[in-house]
Amino acid sequence: MLHPTRRLALGALTLLLAGAAWAQAYPNKPIEWVVPYPAGGGTDVAARTLAEAMGKTLGQPLVINNRPGAGTNIGAEYTARAKADGYVMMTADTATLAANPSLYSKLGYSAERDLAPVGLIGRFNLLLVVNPAVPANTLTEFLAWAKAQPQPVPFATPGAGSPHHLAVEMLRLRTGLQLTHVPYRGAAPAIQDVVGGQVPFMIVDSAAGYPQISAGKLRALAVASPRRLASLSQVPTFAEQGLANFEAYAWQGLALPSGTPTPLVKQLSKALNDALDSTVIKARFQVLGIEPTPGTPEAMAAYAKAERARWGEIIQQAGIKLD
Repeated sequence: MLHPTRRLALGALTLLLAGAAWAQAYPNKPIEWVVPYPAGGGTDVAARTLAEAMGKTLGQPLVINNRPGAGTNIGAEYTARAKADGYVMMTADTATLAANPSLYSKLGYSAERDLAPVGLIGRFNLLLVVNPAVPANTLTEFLAWAKAQPQPVPFATPGAGSPHHLAVEMLRLRTGLQLTHVPYRGAAPAIQDVVGGQVPFMIVDSAAGYPQISAGKLRALAVASPRRLASLSQVPTFAEQGLANFEAYAWQGLALPSGTPTPLVKQLSKALNDALDSTVIKARFQVLGIEPTPGTPEAMAAYAKAERARWGEIIQQAGIKLD
């Protein structure tokens, strides 16, 4: 009969060898990448860009599965309930991991317990944009115009509880604007209606809004980051225009169902970080105004926890509830 200490050592060795064998065999089929937004938005663009690079490293294609709706909750629930074998993962963003726990009284997943962080992908810079018919070329002019309107000014977002929505709510709290929220199912239709003049303004992420801004179909008035963007250097920050410490990002990371074996998490994390460090991805992200944020699963977990506290406070101040 084995001594208890030796039995524990053999058990640990067995688990270690099993994990190593699993990692060596993984992946042996395509990996499903759940994007909780429609095709065409910034999240979708970033995922497809990274999927190609990561697929080459992993030796298997990463297949995008768009599952939009309910402020990313549909995609998050689907991923949380998937088999924890490394073949289903998702883009988990500000809404999924930071805002939804405060926005919804009841969720079909736990942001802390049901989704295992792989690593952060990047931060999307957010910009205040208007339809060119709006008579404003600066933040000051926009605020004066909005306050002069007889009715609350409508604004578009990719969805209730999205980072774009929360950034406008923060703007409302800081400036006293009277606004009406017009949520859409994703960034693409929201942008389309601002371009078309059905809604006068929105806060848009740089990845989704860059093509329309560069084409002159949207006028960018301010960027919600400490510094101007290299790809849109003509657009001043909110702070430059008198609104100090106004910072907001649409950030996102990669997550797996909780319980996914650690060797698989590490393998995906390495593939993600290698892609983010590549010259091709860096160049593409710079054009889109995305700041790559490579790091460990532990760093992503800590960042998400801090963001939950930050946005939870703003959501409470704004009195937002989505159920």
